[in-house]
Amino acid sequence: MNEKSLYSSPYDDREYVWLLDNIARHFQLDLRGYKQHRVRRRIDMLMRKYSYKDYKTYFDDLKKNSKLWDEFLDKLTINVTEFFRNPEKWDYLKKHILPRILKERNTKTKIWSAGCSTGEEPYTHAIILEELRAPKNIKVLATDLDKFVLQKAKRGIYSERSMVNVPEDIRKKYFRKVNNDSYEVLSHVKSRVIFKQHNLLMDKFENDIDLISCRNVVIYFDMDAKNKLYKNFANSLRKGGVLFVGSTERIFNYKSLGLEVIEPFFYQKVSD
Repeated sequence: MNEKSLYSSPYDDREYVWLLDNIARHFQLDLRGYKQHRVRRRIDMLMRKYSYKDYKTYFDDLKKNSKLWDEFLDKLTINVTEFFRNPEKWDYLKKHILPRILKERNTKTKIWSAGCSTGEEPYTHAIILEELRAPKNIKVLATDLDKFVLQKAKRGIYSERSMVNVPEDIRKKYFRKVNNDSYEVLSHVKSRVIFKQHNLLMDKFENDIDLISCRNVVIYFDMDAKNKLYKNFANSLRKGGVLFVGSTERIFNYKSLGLEVIEPFFYQKVSD
């Protein structure tokens, strides 16, 4: 099944290509690498909501109306996550990956949570660092395209749904209960995480990174964008560094990127 058969738009196809090009140019938001049937369906839904007849008129208003743009950005990003998602993978990370990295790199350890959404993933990293008694100056860089989810992540308040995989002893040590259905990450855990807006398809990547986690993000990209992203991740890792991906994601060309599989969903850089 091709993308055309997955969704049929009532708007002009060539104008849609024009819209994506201009959004990338004007807003520095490149949606061209995402699976287009999903992107276009959401854009069209927003246009129908306000009775727009064509993409050009909609784009003109996106440039002039910050509320319209904020709604666009909110609807076009995917933000579904939880603490310790796939707990057995985090347990492997805690027992086998991070102890080695901390021993080799100590205070130089660099960790990046890419596409961090509302913050559950980078705070999970921070909790594990606390559990391993890692030096306090080791931080987790947490990045996302969506400025609204980053604001929520900085607040660090989460519902019971996000906490489903958090063991009771971890809840007591690293969270405080706000009300019957809300928990707040404690300040010393928050202080380990640095949040920053970043576009995975357009912005530069840091170098010499020890651990990159990018989980359940790449599945929304088309094949060309996936290949570009995995190549950039591999280039960002130091030799011996590890890329941690989601449980529905595979890197089929990992050998050509200088990576090897050390455990399902964990890829270690073995050559440049």
